[in-house]
Amino acid sequence: MPQSRRTFLRQAGAAAPLAIAPAALADQPEAKLAVIRRIVAPGAVGPFSRAVVFGDLVFVSGVLGVRPGTRELASAEFEAQCRQTLENLRASVEAAGSSFARVLKCTCFLTAATDFAAMNRVYSTFFTDGLPARSTVVVKELVLSGAMIEFDCIAAAP
Repeated sequence: MPQSRRTFLRQAGAAAPLAIAPAALADQPEAKLAVIRRIVAPGAVGPFSRAVVFGDLVFVSGVLGVRPGTRELASAEFEAQCRQTLENLRASVEAAGSSFARVLKCTCFLTAATDFAAMNRVYSTFFTDGLPARSTVVVKELVLSGAMIEFDCIAAAP
């Protein structure tokens, strides 16, 4: 007989509890919040931080495939944009004191599902060992005209 959803969730929670519960982390006086504002990657386009370090985690905002120091896309070609996006993501992660080897989760936003295979080819050259968890979402458009891909991530702090 199939088990109920409630039983499954209770057992799954017992088998794999959350590593860090946000409410519990907020109550810890040693948990520090550090906002990373100045980084090598292009500046924020709007009122948000490039990355935030909280406790043992680094939350990196979404990045596009723009040339560092500009708001111009590196290329109109998808793979070149994807490569630059991941370079910008790496710069943000490193500016926060972490590294791609410590990335736990990535989220990829594509404007065309047909670019999924090409994204995987480029992505696999950046993450070669210990692949992080990843979600890919297809969206209608991104905030910069002509942008075809965006990445954000969560990494372990050093």
